[in-house]
Amino acid sequence: MNRSRSEQFFKEALHFIPGGVNSPVRAFRGVGGTPFFAQSASGCRVWDEDGNPYIDYVCSWGPSILGHADPAILQAIQEAAENGVSFGIPTARELEMAKKISKWVPSIEKVRMTSSGTEATMSAIRLARGFTGRDKIIKFEGCYHGHVDSLLVKAGSGGLTLGQPDSAGIPRALAELTIALPYNDLEAVRRTLELYPGEIAAIILEPVVGNVGLILPLPGYLEGLRELTQKHEVILIFDEVMTGFRLARGGVQELHGISPDLSTFGKVIGGGLPVGAFGGRKEIMDFLAPLGPVYQAGTLSGNPLAMAAGLMQLQLLEERNAFQRLEELGQLLEDRVLATLKRKGAPYVWHRIGSMFSLFFTQGPVRNLKEAMGSDRERFARFFHLLLEEGVYLAPSQFETGFLSLAHGQEEIELTAQAMERALEKVIP
Repeated sequence: MNRSRSEQFFKEALHFIPGGVNSPVRAFRGVGGTPFFAQSASGCRVWDEDGNPYIDYVCSWGPSILGHADPAILQAIQEAAENGVSFGIPTARELEMAKKISKWVPSIEKVRMTSSGTEATMSAIRLARGFTGRDKIIKFEGCYHGHVDSLLVKAGSGGLTLGQPDSAGIPRALAELTIALPYNDLEAVRRTLELYPGEIAAIILEPVVGNVGLILPLPGYLEGLRELTQKHEVILIFDEVMTGFRLARGGVQELHGISPDLSTFGKVIGGGLPVGAFGGRKEIMDFLAPLGPVYQAGTLSGNPLAMAAGLMQLQLLEERNAFQRLEELGQLLEDRVLATLKRKGAPYVWHRIGSMFSLFFTQGPVRNLKEAMGSDRERFARFFHLLLEEGVYLAPSQFETGFLSLAHGQEEIELTAQAMERALEKVIP
């Protein structure tokens, strides 16, 4: 497959953009080679600058749940833009979005818009600290909550060790306020809360982990976290930037019947445009300025184009019976992929929930970051490039999640399964 234009663009970009990309995973460092540059997209396909088409399972990292360039969303953006692209003044669409989120997610009594998921998680952490008057927080290894200083932290030598910075530029003193624990280990949470009584402001997690590949919560894990946080008066924050409005109307919390104190959202509610949101219990949210002492602001928060696109996307999800259809598509993909993997008899772990999926080349199980890191990344890289040559685009890292959209159909899934079968013949002896 000829990608000479993409290769030239990347070579030039290296001179003007750090690493040639504006977000690290786009650089293909996890799989090697040169990234392609997108020129256009429609439905479940994206075309690169050389005109090569790909069946897309990245979907802009989640928000393109209807597929790319849905005509109704494009029209909504165009109509909104004709009235102005930014005001910095309240608009009716912001209110409509707040009401929609509160209706779909029962734990949300009040919500505030931001321009990104990173802003949402950063603000939720600040709010939790301000509300409780405590400084320490708990996060989980492998859960990514954006590039916030407090949250770019990994665990130390043991499960209860205070965090070490996971990036240069983060003060050690700040990182030490974050405790990173293994996901799916409820006992580690219990011990930590007992070790630091009255010091933990919040526990934040992806209830379904999507940023180290897809990792599902063990039975009773999320319920146990809710019980422990209530017992110790700790704010429970569900980061549903990735899962919210994708796995169900009310996200993971609807599927498990759990009401966190705060939740963060993004992606789907922007219709493909930059967006974020955080919300929760009224008495906590009212600690935000201008009502309370916790300051948070954003010039482009509730941008009229993003609100128009997001509201149309949510409307279409309802009209198209999206979540049932996405589950059907997910099951179809799973059946075809598993049939191929079982014939090969290779070590693998396959995870799927609704329209999100991951394939790990490992004996398994994969319940946390440590177990995910045991995957055969070299094999995945070969698998990725073989699929790319056949016009199937998975996320360029073993440690990312795949996404389906309503634009994917039986034909595309069958083509994908056939390409996977040919790729596996080459990567598995």
